[in-house]
Amino acid sequence: MNKQTYKVLVPYDFTAKADCAVNHAIKIAKSFSGEVYLLHVVSKTKEVIESREKLSKIAEKVEKQYGAVINTIVRIGNIFEDIGDVASEIGAGYIVMGTHGAKGMQKIMGSYALKVISNSKVPFIIVQGKGPSDTDAYDDIVVPIDSSDVTKQKLQVAANIAAYFGSSIHLFSAVESDNFLKDKLNRELHFARKYFDEKEISYTIEKANQAGSFKKQLVEYAAKINADMIAIVNTREGALLPDFFGSDEQEVIANDAEIPVLITNPTQKFVSSSIIGS
Repeated sequence: MNKQTYKVLVPYDFTAKADCAVNHAIKIAKSFSGEVYLLHVVSKTKEVIESREKLSKIAEKVEKQYGAVINTIVRIGNIFEDIGDVASEIGAGYIVMGTHGAKGMQKIMGSYALKVISNSKVPFIIVQGKGPSDTDAYDDIVVPIDSSDVTKQKLQVAANIAAYFGSSIHLFSAVESDNFLKDKLNRELHFARKYFDEKEISYTIEKANQAGSFKKQLVEYAAKINADMIAIVNTREGALLPDFFGSDEQEVIANDAEIPVLITNPTQKFVSSSIIGS
């Protein structure tokens, strides 16, 4: 007999940041009555046995501590190339990945990782050292709204999380001085408000203090309300985020407040499950 199982994938490298990612993955998986998959990638065949034993011990420990179902995968290859492949193979609904902040982003978010996230059909959650709360994991989710097109998908992802965790959505609106952009921003904001009203999702609206430096103000606002997540979307086809390197987008993902960041592409679907044999 077959059953549907919701799965959350965690690229695991035996670091504290990876442990933080596991904690977030468990919260998400358990909310969907799902399972967590730990992925460790090695470069040589001789490393497989030792890595499997080490990863299995971690899984057993986590299962006992949190009462969650933890699966393990050891793959020979390159982690940046294999993340997407494994996510597709198991039908993951989320990929939760740890980073060491701005410095770490430069190390793990290289061209391979950018390609993986940009082309992924699975939303990524990038975490640093801030784990989920002991009770409700994501009470407050910040969703930025500017004059660029607000995709329904970003709102859908935020709404799904809010529905499962009873979260409050905080729409953070940019400020535009140009009349054309101001009108466009108002339309985008109206669309977002209508969307969450129809979904009966609780939300608030806050405006930036000034025009420009929107991403910086976004992070400051999220930190001020002690947000549990910032939801952003890749609006440029074939790119992770507009002008990722050398831009203030990295300030959001590797923010000083260590707030987890959800990244979704326009082609991604929020809920992904696969049929497995019992």
